[in-house]
Amino acid sequence: MNKKMDENKLSVIMPALNEESNISNAINDVLKDFNTFNIAGELIVVDDGSSDNTRILIEQKINENPGKVSIIRHDKPLGIGASFWDGVAGATGDIVVMLPGDNENDPREIFRYYNLLEHVDIVIPFIFNRETRLLFRNMLSFVYRFIINTTFLVNFNYTNGTVLYRKSILDDLDYRSNGFFFQTDILIRSVKKGYLFAEVPYKLGLRKEGVSKAVSFPSLYQVVRGYLRLVKDFYFHKNKNGKRRFSRDSLTQTRRNNA
Repeated sequence: MNKKMDENKLSVIMPALNEESNISNAINDVLKDFNTFNIAGELIVVDDGSSDNTRILIEQKINENPGKVSIIRHDKPLGIGASFWDGVAGATGDIVVMLPGDNENDPREIFRYYNLLEHVDIVIPFIFNRETRLLFRNMLSFVYRFIINTTFLVNFNYTNGTVLYRKSILDDLDYRSNGFFFQTDILIRSVKKGYLFAEVPYKLGLRKEGVSKAVSFPSLYQVVRGYLRLVKDFYFHKNKNGKRRFSRDSLTQTRRNNA
């Protein structure tokens, strides 16, 4: 049987690369909203090989908040996907979510949906205030969604946000994408397998300092590689026996058992 949400623990994974202007506020916001929503949580900050003062500021927050904040250090940048998976490996919570260290995402916007996990296994936010982003970024997102939805026969509104996952689902995945495509890869593999999910509206904030690393040639290259790998797995390496296996503590499995 599934535990009630007040018996679960939330692990927030926060990748950060050269975010000295944003990381302290990003950490403070997460810790504050743990209390606001009465969530038992931990914050795992992944310093992805920063060359500025990001690591020093993280360590200050660890000293100020013993037992609530921890750090995973990369000697060189490995990318947001690798940072996420390293955070998952170190997470002790039943639920996992990624909140980037750029402080663009307000934790309240996803924490407010935490209790939805009493009914589904994945909560997928989609941005409803798209005017906060440049027209080019919105056009790129539209084309991306069209390609993903058409290729894999889904109807997602957004796939690269602060998704809430039941950790056991992530642990059961046979393949882990390490590039910028990792969120889309997880969602396609999980939802096509049959896991229950809910899409919810999400208000995006403005990045306070620095420049986003999401739109760049290396990121685009990673997305193309991840997309082609998923196409290969989805269309040419399907499970032949047709048997679906869900993690034991998932709501999907519980509802199938009770059907």
